[in-house]
Amino acid sequence: MRASRLLSVLLLLQGRGRMTARELANELDVSVRTVYRDVESLSAAGVPVYADRGPAGGYQLLDGYRTRLTGLTGDEAESLFVAGIPEPAAAELGLGSVLAAAQLKIMAALPPELRTRAGRIRERVHLDAPGWFHEVERPRHLTGVADAVWNQRVIEIRYVRAGSARREVSRTLEPHGLVLKTGVWYLAARPHTAPLEEGTSHPHAPAQGTPAPNPSAQETPHANPLAQETPPAARQPNPPARAAAAMRTYRISRIVALTTRDEHFERVDDFDLAAYWQDWSDQYRERLYRGEAVVRFSERGLFLLGYYLGPVAARAARANAGPPDAEGWVRTVIPIESLTHARHELLQFGIDAEVLEPVELRTLLAETAQAVARLYA
Repeated sequence: MRASRLLSVLLLLQGRGRMTARELANELDVSVRTVYRDVESLSAAGVPVYADRGPAGGYQLLDGYRTRLTGLTGDEAESLFVAGIPEPAAAELGLGSVLAAAQLKIMAALPPELRTRAGRIRERVHLDAPGWFHEVERPRHLTGVADAVWNQRVIEIRYVRAGSARREVSRTLEPHGLVLKTGVWYLAARPHTAPLEEGTSHPHAPAQGTPAPNPSAQETPHANPLAQETPPAARQPNPPARAAAAMRTYRISRIVALTTRDEHFERVDDFDLAAYWQDWSDQYRERLYRGEAVVRFSERGLFLLGYYLGPVAARAARANAGPPDAEGWVRTVIPIESLTHARHELLQFGIDAEVLEPVELRTLLAETAQAVARLYA
């Protein structure tokens, strides 16, 4: 959208100073000609942008224009970087009021045309992040955790681990980042240790070629890893990544007690929260499915795959499907988490799915069906 791009040009020049047309074009993924037109539009709208000629030239804003553009406080400036999340989520982080103030200041500073077009976005687009039929979690300690993340403060928590025992554990952590996933908040953090003397290896950083520890590997097999502290799967990290090897993921709603220390910590160099979460999510999916089942689906059963199985299992079922038989049934292979979980999912298909293998799952389904029949006899 052009209005958004014009604002991006303005903020890039304000934040970085002089930039060439080529640098702006690369940053915005547009042509140099488009940059020329955008700068002309900004100038025509009253923005004091001017060009310096020559090899060291480029576009820049008139000195002092920064203050007239926003007048943002430090907190308001920081809040702009969470402007892409839903407003209720920003409020949960304790940033609702400062984010609103920052947006108002920017809107007031925009030229009339851009202000009108930006206002249309708020009127016509609303982001509702949580999935259907899922209650939105409102963790009691989210604001405190967020404050520790912003200010790089060490925290002590009591945390309920997943599993049948649901036991509480104590952890002292260095909180590095927050993730909001379908209405659920997660914390990326690593265990806190005292500062090391120069030349001493970090106790949580594995030696070269040594797998990273996986303390959750002994958790209840069928517990949901998303509900417990879990590290990415063991790998052989490159030297720059070894300091982040001990990073763990915690579901914030499972924190039952939080104490913030006065002690500060140094963030892991080059820690990339988005990359960490993507890596963790990919490996979570790999850890989740521990077996396979051979299943026959009717034509109606194939239609119901997307409703009753998760997206990963549904895609695998379609990818592994053989040709339909004379009655339209298709044989395929699907990944399963466990016998118990597979029983729950496959019973939803009723008579439109038949398990062929493993025998244990087929027997479990038969016994369950017989028990249900006796109940309703």
